[in-house]
Formats: sequence, structure tokens, C-alpha cells
Amino acid sequence: MSVCSLLVAGGRWRCFPVPLGSSLFQVLPNSYCRKKCTAPKKIIPNAAFCDENTKDSGNELDKLFSSEQQASILHVLNTASNKELEAFRLLRGRKSVNIIEHREKFGPFQHLESLMNVPLFQYKTAIQVCNSILCPETEGKKRKFQDNRLLRKLIKPEIERERLKAVTSIVSIVFGTRRIAWAHLDRKLAVLDWQQNDCCQLMKGTYLSSVYLQKISSVISKIPTADFYILEKIGLSIQNTSRFPLLLHFHIMEAMLYALLNKTFAQDGQHRVLSMNRNGVGKHFELMIGDTRTSGKELVKQLLTESVLKEDPRVIFPKEKIVRYRQMFSSTEQKRAEELYDSLLQAVAFYELAVFDTEP
Repeated sequence: MSVCSLLVAGGRWRCFPVPLGSSLFQVLPNSYCRKKCTAPKKIIPNAAFCDENTKDSGNELDKLFSSEQQASILHVLNTASNKELEAFRLLRGRKSVNIIEHREKFGPFQHLESLMNVPLFQYKTAIQVCNSILCPETEGKKRKFQDNRLLRKLIKPEIERERLKAVTSIVSIVFGTRRIAWAHLDRKLAVLDWQQNDCCQLMKGTYLSSVYLQKISSVISKIPTADFYILEKIGLSIQNTSRFPLLLHFHIMEAMLYALLNKTFAQDGQHRVLSMNRNGVGKHFELMIGDTRTSGKELVKQLLTESVLKEDPRVIFPKEKIVRYRQMFSSTEQKRAEELYDSLLQAVAFYELAVFDTEP
């Protein structure tokens, strides 16, 4: 038997006998224990069922919810439109589309376990989705907090929400070592302009500022006017000295674009050029494998196809320009024109993550 002292209310010390082999919290009076949480209980995956390759995971999913809860969840999954499904953060992007396609192909969901048959839905993800459908208020508060944190990581410098809500069009700009590309999209995600320019001579020689100014000024003269100009921000480590020439090139390009496109900054102090994290865009479109972002070529090809075949495509390519854009895309397939693909994807991600998410 040992004795342990504890400082209690009023600044007094009290001693409690602690039998050998027992912990302090086993012998403390109930009044000194933490108050029981009164927050609504949330379904948390049991470790025994968290193996996402287990065949019985789907069956266990139904057991986690009452019959009334299952009916509420199934009603949303079977009747909500794509836009309504995307109101839930976990169902944005491809997941909501997959639910609609599965519904159209196989009919209404009969059980929660059938959600496991939808691509991108594994056991833990399915539980989180069901919880968010049952508790939309909690989801909304959590979503607002996460959105604010996401925006701070995704876009620099920080911009007032009112300005984001008022956006009517943006130009997304992506530059590499050989070319610079841009995509001009309006609020309806209609592509107003989409093209690229070669700039392969800039990294040859001594990085003369006058050469950069001449080339970039020529490119900017072709870029349309917009509310914001979004530049891709690539995170290159300065620890790798072999990449210093590449890092220098990107910094010069970025600085030139910031200076030349922020034409009225000296008068009103309003930023119109923003930097958007490249990997953040990659995560939005599920293009990341570890820390490496894969090509967006196939996704852009899919967006072009959907614009022709679907009544309500994710991205709208005007009918009078769709043939030209498809020809431009085909001509770049062998050249790996990643800047062209990335400029379009970055524009779409900006609207979906930074503009539409800020609206009530």
C-alpha cells in the first residue's frame, strides 16, 4: 500500500491510499474524474471490423445503425441529386458521381452494405458518410472549420470571403521549363479561353531579367482580363542544390507574373494574383500517389468527352470551340503538355474549393 497526494479545490492537498498494482484513477472518488461528455454519440468503426478487405464489412455496416437511421441514409442516397450529394464534404468530386452512376445502373440502394460496392467507398469512408448524412449540422460546423484551414493552406495570400463570392471569371496559369499555359473560366465553369505558349529559351544562358520581361510581357498581352489570376505553386526543396537553376527559374517567373498582372496593386492594395498549391489540386482530383502527383491528361480527356455527351457536364466547353480544343488536346498527347492540362484542372479546383465552398 502506498499513498498518493492530489491538489483539490481550495488549494488543499488530500491523500489517497493506492493499493499495490492499482492505478491512481482506479481509487479516485468519482467527483475528481473528468465529466462525462454530453455530445451526441457518433458511430466509430470498431477495430475488429476495420479491415477494409473483409467480406463481412458491409454486413457490419448495417448493424451500426438503427432501422430508422438506415431509412434516412438510404433516402438521401437514393433521391439526392449530384449537387445535393456534394453538399456533404465527403461526397464531393468523384464520389457523388459514382453514387449517381451506381444508382442508375443497379437501381436504388436497398441496404447500407451496398454502398461498399460503389467505387472509392471503403468501410471507414462509408461510416463517415453515413454519420455526416445523419448529423448535417455537426458536419456543417466541421466543414466550415476545415474549409477555412484548407483555404489558408491552399491559396496565398489570404483573400476576403466576399471577394471570392463575387468572382465572375479567373485565369489559371501554369508554367514549366518549356511552356506556359492558361485557362480562362467563368463562374459556370465554361471555358472561355485555353491555350499555351512556348518559352523554352528562358533557362538557357544567364537568366537575364530583360529576357524574362520581354517573353513574359508578350505572353501577358494574350491573357484575357479576369477577377483573379491563379498561379500554380510548386513546392521545391532548397536543400537539393542540383535543382537550384529550376528553383531560380520558377521564382523569376512567379515574381514577374505577380508584378505584371497586379497592375492596380499600388493604388488599391488589392491582390489579384494568387498562388495555389499544386499538390492541393492533385488531392482534389485524386491524382496523388504518395507525395507525387500523376498526370491529369486522362482526366482532362474525360472532361472534354463529358462536355459533349452529358447534359450537365462538370466543365462546359462552348460548342463553337470544342472542336478546336479537342484538336489542341490531341496534338499535345505525344508531347506531355502537362502545363496545358494542369491549367484547366487548377481553374476547376479553384472554383470548387475556394469559391463555391464559401457560399452558404
